[in-house]
This record gives sequence, structure tokens and C-alpha cells, in this order.
Amino acid sequence: MSNIIGFPRIGQNRELKKALEAFWANKIPQSELESVAKALRAKHWALQKDLEYVCVNDFSYYDNVLDLAYALNAKPARFASLSGLEGYFAMARGSKEGVACEMTKWFNTNYHYVVPELSIDDAYKADASNIIAQYNEAKVLGYKPKIALIGVFTFLALSKITKGAPEEIFKKVKSAYFDLIDELITKLGKGIVIEFSEPIFVKGFDAGIFGLECSKGGSTIECIYNNMTEKGVKAIVSTFFEHSNELTEVLLKTSIHGIGLDFIHGAKNKDALESIAKSDKVLYAGVIDGRNIWVADLESKLALLDSIAHVVPKDRIVPSSSCSLLHVPFGKADEGKIEGEILSWLSFASEKITELLVLEDLFKSGGSAESKKFLESNKQINATRKSSTKTNNKAVRDRVKANTLTKRAQDFKARIKIQREELGYPDLATTTIGSFPQTPELRALRQNYKKGAINKAEYEKGIKEYITDCVRFQEEIGLDVLVHGEPERNDMVEYFGEQLEGFVFSQNGWVQSYGSRCVKPPIIFGDVSRPKPMTLEWSQFAQSLTSKIMKGMLTGPVTILNWSFVRDDLSRAEVCEQIALGIADEIDDLQKGGIRIIQVDEAAFKEGYPLRSENIKNYEAYALKCFKLSTAVAESKTQIHTHMCYSEFNDIIKTIEAMDADVISIETARSGNELLKVFKSVGYTNEVGPGVYDIHSPRIPSVEEIKTQIKALLEVLPKEQLWINPDCGLKTRKWEEVKPSLKNMVEATRAFR
Repeated sequence: MSNIIGFPRIGQNRELKKALEAFWANKIPQSELESVAKALRAKHWALQKDLEYVCVNDFSYYDNVLDLAYALNAKPARFASLSGLEGYFAMARGSKEGVACEMTKWFNTNYHYVVPELSIDDAYKADASNIIAQYNEAKVLGYKPKIALIGVFTFLALSKITKGAPEEIFKKVKSAYFDLIDELITKLGKGIVIEFSEPIFVKGFDAGIFGLECSKGGSTIECIYNNMTEKGVKAIVSTFFEHSNELTEVLLKTSIHGIGLDFIHGAKNKDALESIAKSDKVLYAGVIDGRNIWVADLESKLALLDSIAHVVPKDRIVPSSSCSLLHVPFGKADEGKIEGEILSWLSFASEKITELLVLEDLFKSGGSAESKKFLESNKQINATRKSSTKTNNKAVRDRVKANTLTKRAQDFKARIKIQREELGYPDLATTTIGSFPQTPELRALRQNYKKGAINKAEYEKGIKEYITDCVRFQEEIGLDVLVHGEPERNDMVEYFGEQLEGFVFSQNGWVQSYGSRCVKPPIIFGDVSRPKPMTLEWSQFAQSLTSKIMKGMLTGPVTILNWSFVRDDLSRAEVCEQIALGIADEIDDLQKGGIRIIQVDEAAFKEGYPLRSENIKNYEAYALKCFKLSTAVAESKTQIHTHMCYSEFNDIIKTIEAMDADVISIETARSGNELLKVFKSVGYTNEVGPGVYDIHSPRIPSVEEIKTQIKALLEVLPKEQLWINPDCGLKTRKWEEVKPSLKNMVEATRAFR
């Protein structure tokens, strides 16, 4: 049989997103939200019916890490009085009781998880009712369920400990986790299959929690997973996103049923095959890519499985997705936007299940006539893609090889003196990250233009009116550096990708980023170039409305790369360099067009970091090179800003210094001034804009709250080095939240001036 680790839950047409947002807006009752969720689960299970198991508990209203925290009653004290969905969503989105829990990236993906807060004072208590309900739903429909559950080690490693020693908290969390398992066994019976996701294992051995001694001998990992088997669980432990050889050796000492390994992003997992062969474990071999959308080369996948089968007996190998299919769109069935030939090169979640089933049939029994026919078609598709003229552009590749401009002409100390004189902005300069609310009217305007319901003149009139209103509002409240609000942009990457050669966009290829937030990642299928200016017209129009400084807003090459589905027939470094030169062309046009501050957002710079330390150097080298390639063209008087999201900066602060942006804005609102301290510790001299309030929550921060934040920032860095801004763009917020929040931000800043 074949296996997947999880399936997208947002719905083919974003049904869950729409239901969630209607529920949050009090437009539908909880019962209707639950009904939508139940229908989606049934639909998704129907697609998985021919796999070894259907996945239950991979579905979530917001996030699986949050689900587990809530199931263990790991609620911060500020939300202790809340229960049910009210408490659940308060942890994710904030409420009158307090700010939301932090969010950060799920390893090196673009999916965000809600960070649990753990304290020695908390009383953890298991509640498996939601898992049990989903399991029974699947059983009633006639399916064979497998529970997808985040492993206790990964859960602890991804949590934020607010009070207490990690070892003591681990004991309390582990006890509640075992109670959760006991409740599942009591209600569902012994022999239940649970696939424990332990991606933290790919980061190597942690001498702390991993190395604790077990009362029965051996490591804590052995103790916990042997206990699972003793309780009556048929346990599969899966790691993904890299190899996990150190911890694989430990898992093989346990009595678990199977082990899942990622052979796409962790090729070195092959080094563990001999040890697996000597064990009795079933190998869930991740050979279908759960993170990218290219049609599998089934011939090479068969060769990979055969090479594995030379070591591990074939009857102990189950073809699997490399990770959860959460990271790819639902399916191609309704895709009418992508040209037929390019569409044939793509495989989304539904198609990946078909690939797995065909692959399993071919691998285990030589394949039915239908599977062999599918294989021949697959060979032809891959051959066509390889030879297509759509994927190669000699001029682009020659330009990359010939480019010699790799850094700015003067150092920061010389540049900032010129910029301060030219731009004349004050200490604690106020600005925003770039985007303003994407209202329903604005989305309708863009959609009507795309569908041809309105002409270009009508569309541009609407965009200009929005920009004009944005500029007036910013001037009224007294912001120092303005933005045009980005009303013409659907997404910070998609907007640029639509204007770059080598990109294609899906009609319905939505992927969940967090909660109800979905993105349609660009698909890079060919060589990348910029045929004409992408942002100049709107930036110049906005600047014409004000005497204040108007920022030009661009997305950086590394973020465009990391937030796209990237071709797999060329190295990521080569693709990134192509994008960087396109962004450089745009910067040059903007500065020649009178735009004096240009923000090159690298929101996803950190998330591209490899999980294994030995691979970091290569990533940093090309990522840093590409950012500097894009900004090297900027004159000394042109101020370059960048923005980074959800990052712990301690381990990359030297790389941030080397990026040499004049100003970096960062998300710190949920973590006080802790993230900022690393900038001080290394003697960072460039300017910094730490976020002073959290835009991911609908809360409106008070003047006093923001003043407290600014005071904390000034305890770390001097006023001359600080900018004041929200912690991210405002496109997902409503105007009635944005206006008072920004007014309060400006008022709080004036109090310090």
C-alpha cells in the first residue's frame, strides 16, 4: 500500500477560509462552520480511500500545533477563562484578554504555526475528543483511519517556555501527552495506527531532552516510543525536510511499527538503509515530493525505490509522500489559467495521490495495464518538459554569467550621512511596512478588470482614488515616510511574478499560509527576466501627491524564490540570481524616476535556511549574493530598506549585517525587545525598524501600549538608529483597525520626541 502524511485542509475552493472568516465576523454560527469542516474531511478522505490509510487529525481550523496545545490544555494564563473555539481562536488571533501567541514558520516552509507557551505553573490535561470525533467520522464512512499527530519532542522543541526548566516542563507535558494516547486507546481500542510527526529529529541530536535517561534504560526517545507500543498503538514515526540519521538509529532500537523518511529533501537517509534492513521496521519511503508541484518522474522514482529495495526487503517498503501535502494546492481539476503543456508538468495534492498509487502498483507487482499506460504518459511529459524551448533563455543565462556589479559603491557610514542630508527624516521616523487594507471593493475592482467587466481607464481611476486616500490619511496623521498602499497588488510575490518572464500562475492553486490566510505561489518554470518596469508608474503617481518621501515597494529575490514553486531542473542559486538582476533593473528605474527610498522586502530570507547546520553556508552564500546583486545598483543617496518576518536573528545576525541594507524592519511586537537585543550585542550600526504592534491580531493597541514598546526599544538601541512602524504589512487588516492603530503609533512616537 502507499501513504501520505497529511492532506491540504483549506478546501479546493478555499471553503474553510470562507467559513472561518464568516464565523469570525459573526455571519454564521459555529454549527455551520463545523458542517463545512465535516464535508471537507469527507471529500478529502474519498480521495485517499485507496491508500493504506486515510489521515485523520491532519484537518485543523487553524493549525495542528495549536490543536495539540489545546488538546493538552497548554493555554497561556491570559486565556485560562476561555473555552471551546473562543479560547482556541483567542490563542491564534488574540482577544480582549490579551495578545495572541506568537507565530513562526514551520521549519523552512512558508506555513506558519502558532507557538505554544509552556509554564511550570500550568496544569496540563488531555482532551482527545476532537481526534476521536474525526476518527469515528472516517470509520462511519467506511474508511481505515490513521491518526496524524505531532510528536511530543517536536511539540516541546517548537514551544516557548515562559517559566520553568525545560526538563520539568517536559515531564508535565509528556504525562498529559500519554494521557491523550490513553484516552484514544480507551475510546478507539488497541491497535489504532498513529503516525507521529517528528521533523525536529532532522536537526540532529539534542543532548538536552533527547539525551535524558529513561527509567527503563536507554534514551527518552526509546522510552516514549516503546511506551506507545506497550499501550497498544501501532506507531509510525516520520521525519521530513532533511535526513535524520542520528535519531533514526535511536528509533530503530524501539518497538515502533514503522519509520518514515524523506528521500526528496534528505537524500542522506539512504545511509540508514542497512540499519533499517537489520530491524523489523516498515519503511515509509518519502519519494513523492510533498513540497513542490512538478509531476514526478516515475521512472526515476521506481529506480529510487528499487535501489532502496536492494537493501530493505520490498515487503517492508511503503511508498509515501515526503511530508504532508499541506504545502501544495488541492488539485488541477479546475485549473483553466495555465497553458496546457505547462499544466501537464504539474502535480498537486490530488495528482500526487494518483502518482503514489501508480508507483506502488508498479513497484510491488510490476503494474497493471492501466499503471503501465500511466507510466508511458508520464515519461513523455517529463521528456517534453526537459526539451521544451519554454524553459531556456540563452540571453538570461549569459547576462548572469557576465554581471560584475555585486555591491554598493560606498559603505553604510558614508551612505547614511548622504541620506540623512538628502532625505531629512527625524529620529524615530514613522512609516509602515507597505501595504494597506485590501478591501472587498478593491478586490472586486481588480477582479472586474481581469474579467473584462471594466476597462483600463476605469480600473486605473479606482486604483488612483485608493492611493490618493492612502496618501491623504498618512499625511493627516503625520507619518514621516509614506507608502502608496499597494492597491494594485494581489500578493507581494504574485504581483511581481506576473510581470516577470519565466513565471506562470494558477487559477486556483491556493496554499494555506496560516489560519484562513492563503497564497497562490508563483510557479517558476523557465528562465527569469524583467521585460519592463513593474512598479514605477504607481510609485511616481503616489509621489506626485505629496511633498513627503514616498517609499518604492519591491519584493526581494530570495523571498520571490522561497515563496514560489521553483523549477527543479536548475539549481535554486541560479534561479535566484536571475530574479535578482530583474529586481536590480526595477531599483534603477525607480531611483531614476525620483523615488528616494526603496524597500526590498526579504520576508522569507530566514525561512530558506537549511535545517542541517552543514548546509547553511551554501544557502547563505547564494542568498546574500542575490540580495546584494539586486541592490548594488542603488546610488548612495538612494536609501534601501528591507523587511524580515518571524525570525530569530541570533544565528543570522552576521548575514543580516552583510546584506548591508540601510534600514531593516523586523517583527518584534509579540516578543518585546528580545529580538532586538542581538542587534545591540553585535554592534549593529545600520538603522532598524522594530515592529511596535502586532498586525496579525484585530486588536487596536493603545497609545500607552505602544509607548511601552517604544520605551523598551530605546533601552536597547539609540533613537538615531530606530524607526517606528507596525511589525508587518496591513493588507489583511480592516481600515477601522488600521486607522486608530496608526494614529496611536504616531501619537506615542511624538511623546518620545
